[in-house]
Amino acid sequence: MTIRDRLSGNEAVAIAMKQINPDVMPAFPITPSTEIPQYFSQYVANGEVDTVFIPVESEHSAMSACIGSEGAGARTFTATSSCGLALMHEMLYVASSSRLPITLACVNRALTGPININNDHSDSMGSRDAGWIQIYSENNQEAYDNFIQAVRIAEHKDVMLPAMVCQDGFITSHAVENIELIEDEKVKAFVGEYEPEEFLLKSDSSIAIGPYDTANFYIEHKKQQAEAMVNVKAVALEVAAEFEKMTGRKYGLFETYKLEDADTALVIINSSAGTAKDAIDTLRAEGKKVGLLKIRLFRPFPKEEIAEALKHVKAIAVMDKCEGFSAAGGPLFAEVRSALYDLNEKPMTVNYIYGLGGRDVKTTDIESVYSDLDVIVESGKAGDTYRYLGVRE
Repeated sequence: MTIRDRLSGNEAVAIAMKQINPDVMPAFPITPSTEIPQYFSQYVANGEVDTVFIPVESEHSAMSACIGSEGAGARTFTATSSCGLALMHEMLYVASSSRLPITLACVNRALTGPININNDHSDSMGSRDAGWIQIYSENNQEAYDNFIQAVRIAEHKDVMLPAMVCQDGFITSHAVENIELIEDEKVKAFVGEYEPEEFLLKSDSSIAIGPYDTANFYIEHKKQQAEAMVNVKAVALEVAAEFEKMTGRKYGLFETYKLEDADTALVIINSSAGTAKDAIDTLRAEGKKVGLLKIRLFRPFPKEEIAEALKHVKAIAVMDKCEGFSAAGGPLFAEVRSALYDLNEKPMTVNYIYGLGGRDVKTTDIESVYSDLDVIVESGKAGDTYRYLGVRE
């Protein structure tokens, strides 16, 4: 029977962790993810889980401990944000290249500087090429659901890669929403036991974790990593189908909203999708054919599926809550525009950098983007493709 509750995004993720009951959780506190290890350490202290909780002196140490425990054969979780993820950066590559399916809750927060503790996606986007699966969550329910699914995806025998589940700092991590939890026994059965084929404590075989990889072997290992990442899409859809049977909640590689007959569309990540949906409802009531594609799985990037979903649209605005400093737009824009390249008839595509450092994004801001797209469609010219939204001039 469905369990209804009111929870913040952080607490929802901590409960998902508790229900799965990992073997080890190393963590170091950093706003706005601090509550996740805080809640979880209470579960450990109260005897609600069997997890070994390891308080460490830094996020670099947290990921190092994750690598050690997962390499030893223990299911391992952690959580971080912002410069905490940046401090892990070196070890993120070690985790993925060692094919260790660690699951990390990333509560998105701007990277300093200037000093800022509010939301944007510069932290996880800065780690987008570290070999980790990346799943993004619009709201608290999705953060909870995605974390449970991510464990299954990461640990699949055809994948064996680490995964980070992202949600927007403060916007969802601290805001309380109605949520439907799954019964503990169902979560445990869905996720199952972690049974790696090879691990350091396996008595009848020996392996090395993190050895020096010479030029004779390095590129072959990278190709194996890349092939595993290619496998993620099919595994994610397989896991999502099983999750839907259990909960009735449907997940894909991305979500579309009123996109089927849309003339113009936005591509967006995380909580701003909810704001965009409200704006779309308003504009649809006025007779305008507008739609949305919300990215769920960013790594691997489902380029063929996204191109197919957007090929009928006349003009697209790709919304980046991260500045790529490429002088050509943000990271999501580069990915989406590349995905559209092979289409015979390509939608005109522009980029908006928005919401940096927690700048509020209102429905009127989203409506103004659709108005700009109308001008592009009418003129037949995209104009400046690299734009900012909501900047005081």
